Order: sequence, then C-alpha cells, then structure tokens
Amino acid sequence: MTRFVFTVEFDGRPFMGWQRQAHGPTVQQAIEEALERITGEQPALHCAGRTDAGVHALAMRAHADIAKEIAPFRLMEALNAHLRPDPIAINACEIVPDDWHARFSCLGRSYVYRIVNRRAPLTFEKGLAWQIPQHLEENKMAQAAALLIGKHDFTTFRSVQCQADSPVKSLDRLDVVREGDRITIHAAARSFLHHQVRSMVGCLALVGMGTWQVEDMAAALAAKNRGALGLNAPPDGLYFVEARY
Repeated sequence: MTRFVFTVEFDGRPFMGWQRQAHGPTVQQAIEEALERITGEQPALHCAGRTDAGVHALAMRAHADIAKEIAPFRLMEALNAHLRPDPIAINACEIVPDDWHARFSCLGRSYVYRIVNRRAPLTFEKGLAWQIPQHLEENKMAQAAALLIGKHDFTTFRSVQCQADSPVKSLDRLDVVREGDRITIHAAARSFLHHQVRSMVGCLALVGMGTWQVEDMAAALAAKNRGALGLNAPPDGLYFVEARY
C-alpha cells in the first residue's frame, strides 16, 4: 500500500463542497470515483481542510492509500484525464510516508478572499469574487481586522453547524490589501472554524461600507454570540490557498 498526496485546484461553483454528501456532487466524490476507475480500488481521500459549496481552492492537499503499483506522474495524468470535464485539476502528486496525514500533519492553513469593489457587474469573475458596489474604506477594514488577530473565542464568527471541539482559535494573519478595485483579504491560522473566514470578511465589509465602526468589530468578538454577527460573506470569493507541513 502506497500513500499518495495530491495538490488539488478546483472551481467550487458546480459542487456542494469538498466532503461527500448525499444530495449533490462534491470534489471528494469526483476524485474518489476517478481513483476507482484508474485503480479498481475504493480509496478514501483525506484533505487538509473541508470547503463549503461554492468555495474554491488553488492548492488543496489530500491523500489516499493505493495498492496498485503506479508512478506518481502517471497517476496524476490519469486523474486529470478521468476528471474531465469537471473543473478540478491535480497539479502535483507525490509519495509520502505512511504516517503522513493531509489533515493531522498540517501545521497551518491559508485562505484568500477576493472582493471586486465596483458598480459595474462582474463578467469573467462572476461566482469567483464578491462584488460590492459601495465604496469600501480599506484602511478601516484593516484596523478592524487587526482586532481579530491572536487567540480568541470566535463563537460570533462560527457557524451553528460547526463541529469543532472549541471556538477558541489563534488567528495568525488577517490582512486587507487593495489593488485598484480589487480588495484581497489574506487569512492564516493553524485551523479555522466552519464559516470563520466568511464571517470575518462579511463584518469587515460592513466596516468598509461604514455600516459598522471599527469598535463594532471588537464588540462582536467580545459578544461570543453568533447573534452578534453582522454579515456572512458569500462563498464566491473564498479560496483555500495553502496547507503548511
């Protein structure tokens, strides 16, 4: 049995998220079914971080144990052939030790959230970014973001369906960067709660619009109550970008 790790890129729009579900197509299901067609086996795929419906990935990491003897490059090429026409690409495939685990060996995860701050409708980026027509004050957004960095109880920014044992997380990075009409929010932590990034971004957008003040972000964090959340950003602009090992 050989443990293979894959670096996966995907457009999340056609999928109900990463994890297999009974009510719609998922990224995990598509890759596992491709692996079965290639190997004749039914390997389980384990990933660094699950994503919701409509969320994208530039470099998700996932592993599977396979008995068939096959070179990593050949497996990657075969997977990409079998995954067509789904918007999923295997960009790398490697062999790792048996005790390496895509989820449990991961030391940190990074996301970016993309906002297009303009009045004109999206064309090429529809479903791939969040369009906000009102002008956003990125400097105020950055001030509010700084309040969330560090170790906190993030209950306010946690989905009621979150299965994590504790709402306490250490947020290592939350940067707000504007380039023209594009605002990119970079988030990094060892791990995140369900909907944490989208919830933080939604509240940052409220600050940028002037609906919230910077102090309102501090109050929402201190409330430790999902009812204090101002806005949950849509999945369109969220991308899993890195898993660190």
